[in-house]
Amino acid sequence: MPTLSVGELRAFTLDVLEKLGTPPNFAEVVCNNLVGANLVGHDSHGVLRLITYTQFVRDGLVVPAAVPIVDWRSGATAHVDGRWGWGAVGARLGTETAIDLAREFGVGIVTVDRCVHIGRIGEYVALIAETGMAGIAVCNCGPGVAPYGGRERIFGTNPFAFAAPGGPDHPPVVVDFATSGVAEGKLRVARAKGEMVAPGLIVDRDGEPSQLPDAYYDGGALLPFGGHKGYGLGLMVEVLGGLLSGAGISSLPGYDSANGTMLLAIDSTRFVAPDVLRDQMGAFAERISNSEPAHGFARVLLPGEPERMAEAQRSRDGIPIPETTWAELLQLRQTLM
Repeated sequence: MPTLSVGELRAFTLDVLEKLGTPPNFAEVVCNNLVGANLVGHDSHGVLRLITYTQFVRDGLVVPAAVPIVDWRSGATAHVDGRWGWGAVGARLGTETAIDLAREFGVGIVTVDRCVHIGRIGEYVALIAETGMAGIAVCNCGPGVAPYGGRERIFGTNPFAFAAPGGPDHPPVVVDFATSGVAEGKLRVARAKGEMVAPGLIVDRDGEPSQLPDAYYDGGALLPFGGHKGYGLGLMVEVLGGLLSGAGISSLPGYDSANGTMLLAIDSTRFVAPDVLRDQMGAFAERISNSEPAHGFARVLLPGEPERMAEAQRSRDGIPIPETTWAELLQLRQTLM
């Protein structure tokens, strides 16, 4: 399996994006999103997406040089029109707008539409938390998940993310996961490695349980995590991210194939003094980290800690890319020469 340094992978990604007609400033945003996902161990949202992104451009679904705009504001709310540019660029503008609104009003709620695949949404709530605020993000996507008790694709993987500022010696706490039992991109990674997935994540086209990633791509469906609980959360992401953004509900006519997104920034200092927030978050993190681990676990990790551990290790040792994925990426770049 090839292993690339962060610098090598960034250079490769920027080269592909710029060959697709992406302005350098936008290429930097998208590159940071993709390589950043690989760096923290979420290869499902990393550079393998360049293959799909290139097809988006060729199919006219992404306009690489399109500039997103804030097309309306009303009090503490606003809407970003991605104008079918890169999703990461539109979502970044939405995040910055939510932060600005929260500074003024105490809370900022921004919806984003007309952009395809915004990437790992934990990145956006982490940006909010780094300002000392709490952040929430949800987004819908094309249907691939069956409802609890069903076998037909009705929802997207519909991730949601939360983040809060950390304590004096702790980074922000970031929670980010799909409402399906596994993100679709992780099926791509497993398929590229020739691996099966855990039981209880997929049904095939006949509604029968399967552990083969190809069962999904041959007409099957993902299942929600936690049974009816993940089902309920995925449904609400369709409403908040899809319906309220204007993208639409993914399984209904009129859905525009965008990542309908809602971003919330909450100025924590409107509710609690900054020093109290820092001290309490620090004490809470210590309490969790120092709690007794269960059998088979070395210690209890905080949300976001596995990503920080992966980032430290991959920054030092490089980022592994599956052989088949790297071959596809090299072939992709060759076609763009």
